[in-house]
Amino acid sequence: MRVTDREVETWLREDVGHRDVTNHVPGETTGRLVAKEAGVAAGLDAATAVFDYLDVDASAVVDAGDRIEPGDPVLAVEGPAESVLRGERVAVNVAGHASGVATATRRAVEAAREVDDDVAIAATRKTTPGLRGVEKRAVAAGGGDTHRLTLSGMVMVKDNHVAEMGLEAAVRHFREEKSFTAKLEVEVESPEDGVRAADAGADIVLFDNMTPDEVREGVELLPDGVLAEASGGIGIADVSDYAATGVDVISMGALTHSAPSLDLSFRTGG
Repeated sequence: MRVTDREVETWLREDVGHRDVTNHVPGETTGRLVAKEAGVAAGLDAATAVFDYLDVDASAVVDAGDRIEPGDPVLAVEGPAESVLRGERVAVNVAGHASGVATATRRAVEAAREVDDDVAIAATRKTTPGLRGVEKRAVAAGGGDTHRLTLSGMVMVKDNHVAEMGLEAAVRHFREEKSFTAKLEVEVESPEDGVRAADAGADIVLFDNMTPDEVREGVELLPDGVLAEASGGIGIADVSDYAATGVDVISMGALTHSAPSLDLSFRTGG
């Protein structure tokens, strides 16, 4: 899921509009993207793609996943001043947003590691439309798991499916529909329903919107070989409590939909 020229063109068209007088600056220039706060770098491939599209030479100074401190350069560019200035804001926005996601993910991973070395921190499909690839790569840069990238990656039986078909019937239906290569996950809202889902044939049971104590009970009831996942309103401050329940995965929509952008600044010349 790399950034495409079509994506970059859409981002630039949104920012430039039909007439850009602001950036009619002659000559050549250099520029650099600089961190203004500590965090984890991400989105530099997308920022580079913006400048590449504008025929500006751009190269990342750090790798995705690297820790950065205030004042650290993360990207260097050289080219026509008009093009450099035209790509500046889009590049800053996308890299800042991605670095914010990576930074939040790293904090969640570190909180989990204080309790359990094996529990995975995962993203969800609660991504910004048009930016899923950028955000999922940022999660990976932060040390998290991307979870399913699209609906085709795994079958998930959710509350609406259960409401329409019943839990056991929904699991049977989707086990018949899915490929043998795809896992089947079932979302449940009580520890007891986790057992029902496992007995019906779930590969993974998602304990949704439960307290850590409820999740722990659900995990203890599951048979061997069934993975356990916790999700639903979990913030970084809650990670250690959920990591102690014995789950295999903690998935957090907040990594992508609520992470604040990392403060980055673009400076030209010198």
